[in-house]
Amino acid sequence: MNEQALSILNDDGSCPEEYLDLVSDEDLARILRLMIFNRALDRRTTMLQRQGRIGFAMTSFGEEAVTIGAPACLEPTDPIFLQYRELGALLWRGVDLRLILNQLFGNSGDTSKGRQMPVHYCFADWHIPSVSSPVGTQLPHACGYAYAAKFRGTGQVALAFLGEGTASQGDFHTALNFSGVFRVPAVFVIRNNGYAISTPETRQTAASSLAARAVGYGIPGVRIDGNDLLAVVHVVKRAVEWAREGNGPTLIEALTYRLGAHSSADDPSVYRSEDETRSWLEVDALRRLKLHALWRGVWKEDIEEELRKQADEEIQRTLSESEKLPPPPVESLFDDVYETLPWHLQEAKQDYLQFLRKRNAERV
Repeated sequence: MNEQALSILNDDGSCPEEYLDLVSDEDLARILRLMIFNRALDRRTTMLQRQGRIGFAMTSFGEEAVTIGAPACLEPTDPIFLQYRELGALLWRGVDLRLILNQLFGNSGDTSKGRQMPVHYCFADWHIPSVSSPVGTQLPHACGYAYAAKFRGTGQVALAFLGEGTASQGDFHTALNFSGVFRVPAVFVIRNNGYAISTPETRQTAASSLAARAVGYGIPGVRIDGNDLLAVVHVVKRAVEWAREGNGPTLIEALTYRLGAHSSADDPSVYRSEDETRSWLEVDALRRLKLHALWRGVWKEDIEEELRKQADEEIQRTLSESEKLPPPPVESLFDDVYETLPWHLQEAKQDYLQFLRKRNAERV
């Protein structure tokens, strides 16, 4: 861990008295439950991909203090611009598990109608815009949304997640520079998990930290221990308040670690050692938060196994329902392109449906 990163939790789970009110006992217990559920769902989606039942999977094992803790500082109508490793944000917002699984399958119950890769979530009802595969595109979107919120006086604050590799993209500079100039109500959180797929941070920048880049944009920059939930909540909450009061954006670098693979197409053993991963397991976010909850008397040692069992049962039950749903209807390909379907697409739709009917008849 970097000594310059703000940390609050002590090794035994205790914390200074002035931070005890940061997270209520109720929210602390809820966040622990969500972390456990998050990991159960990560395990199951990885298995689904390995079994060929979905095409792609990504996990957030090890980064949950950031992906759950940061959204916990928002109002329900504040938009969250995801990268792709923020399942915890969906769980905190209360997105229906059926919709999450439907998206992975791309079935007829998928709100995106099967048009996105798995893990590319979009849930407008929960103020979560669509994930995009090219990294960094969510940052100008968050910046633009925040600018519009300021212009319209909605009081909303946009939260945008990114990885440290994304901080090397041009969209990062564009979004941060514009946000600083126009003092938009946005918070940018870098999940610095050490690797942009297989490229270590040391090969990406010579800067002393990524948070230090904030100086160039004229905005606050803070580096925190991303495996310390209290540190995450403390800093993000202040940044959200700062933005909502009209003071502009904040850049937060949360030091954490991706304990699993980058994605289902990655083998991390090729580029990092077991000793490195083992050292980060000792400061795992879930382990540290459990110690804190035990210290506060709002957790019991024997509850985790039962919660894992309940999570597995709920996931299996919902999975069985989602997997039975058929693909989206073919004619939905022409929906949502225009408000009113123009004549040439109407003709294309009819021609395509006629072709399908003819093909199906020939197969019979």
